[in-house]
Amino acid sequence: MTQMTVASARARHNAYLPVEAEIVEFVQESQTIFTLGLRLTDPALHAAYHYAPGQFNMLYLHGVGEVAISIVSDPEHEDLLTHTINRVGRVTRGFAQLQVGQRIGVRGPFGRGWPLREAEGQDVIILSGGLGCAPVISVINYIMRRRERFGHLTIVQKVKHVDEFIWPERYEKFKQVPDTTVLVASTEGSVNWRWDVSPRIKILEEVQVRSERTVAMMCGPEGMMQSATQYLTSLGMQESSVYLSLERNMQCAVGHCGHCQFGGQFICKDGPVFAYSEIKHLLGTRGI
Repeated sequence: MTQMTVASARARHNAYLPVEAEIVEFVQESQTIFTLGLRLTDPALHAAYHYAPGQFNMLYLHGVGEVAISIVSDPEHEDLLTHTINRVGRVTRGFAQLQVGQRIGVRGPFGRGWPLREAEGQDVIILSGGLGCAPVISVINYIMRRRERFGHLTIVQKVKHVDEFIWPERYEKFKQVPDTTVLVASTEGSVNWRWDVSPRIKILEEVQVRSERTVAMMCGPEGMMQSATQYLTSLGMQESSVYLSLERNMQCAVGHCGHCQFGGQFICKDGPVFAYSEIKHLLGTRGI
């Protein structure tokens, strides 16, 4: 693939139009959660496709509709575009019935990703709740592959039911990495559950802010993220160093339809990642 061919493909890329992608991998993570590994069928477009951890794509199923899904693959180390999806609505139920070899549409990438360049040289706290682990797993994988660039890494995953914890083997491996703390808890335990059982986000009390140079990145229910931010700032963290990935009904991804308006901003193009200091006055406000 020549540089000229890739540049030409990038130049003709149109964010308003889906491009064709083939399902190369289909992994059933749990009863309702699955992962699609995609490759754009145009080799030049696939080679030109560039994204950052934290961004999302609009995945399109012909005759059914389109849905915003976070990209969970590593842009520098993985060839496929990987998306982990929860089967919760009409479009995602349609995707759940697909098989390897079938084709869908992809628009993107969209939005503002995680501040990974700014986080280099600092301690990092990554906190997720429920399927919020999907948007942050790209961050964890990114840091693990470049571990020497970052300070102490704390990974916190809180789920309500043990079935929501979809990557136990990955978290077991993360525990073995030096200078890394892994905290996992479920509100409800089970016979084979090897992690903590904790109501709400009590597990946060085990988190340590070891340095003034600490960045936190989190995704999950907004109430959980707001409480977690208040706790971390009580330990000395700056509000501007806490980043949240928000979710709304994103239908166009380019700020035109207005469905994801958040105050004077749009989640699709101004987010989905925001510094807490940017949006703290809006969190918890009904109707926003």
